[in-house]
Amino acid sequence: MSAPVLWSFRRCPYAMRARLAIASSGIEVELREVVLRDKPESFLQTSPSATVPCLKTSVHLHDESFDIMLWALEQNDPEDWLKMPDAGMELIQTCDGAFKSALDRYKYSVRYDNVDTEGEREKAAQFIRILDEQLGQSDWLFGSQTRLADMAILPFVRQYAHVDLEWFSVQPWVQVIAWLEAFKASPRFSDIMRKYTRWQPDQDPVVFPEVAE
Repeated sequence: MSAPVLWSFRRCPYAMRARLAIASSGIEVELREVVLRDKPESFLQTSPSATVPCLKTSVHLHDESFDIMLWALEQNDPEDWLKMPDAGMELIQTCDGAFKSALDRYKYSVRYDNVDTEGEREKAAQFIRILDEQLGQSDWLFGSQTRLADMAILPFVRQYAHVDLEWFSVQPWVQVIAWLEAFKASPRFSDIMRKYTRWQPDQDPVVFPEVAE
């Protein structure tokens, strides 16, 4: 049986969190790196939304990043990412909803009409403050180990921070800054951010996660 195919784009936060969960699970997939400005026809025929990430197995198609995370972890969860309270799912929902909406308008303000960029930055900051308070008692959102909420949310906090990293770095949310820096310095982040060439139909399959020699 051929490996599941994961269509991905390195810098997309949605694709990042899908790769994070797959790497944690240890389930091997064939990674196909997409150039978003020139999407291959095979990808467009596979993904109903024409967005990454998209995972095609022998029996299912997963076109949402969080669904891909659950697909991987429900098969194998050696790091216990799924062991978190219901509050973790609530944080993920806020991240994917109000926070991401404000983040998009802050980062991509030219795509929207009459956007108050600083106002949208402040709307997003409300979620950052919630995270900072949650992190006040531990290194990760729900204790001393990473959980699903950490890895589902961190790629978007990274995106928010890097819109204006100088501004972000002097804000009073010291716990969030330390949390993000620990994530960016981690071997797991380095592993999922390896650079891959654009997928071509005639290339050898790229195995992800890479098997250590």
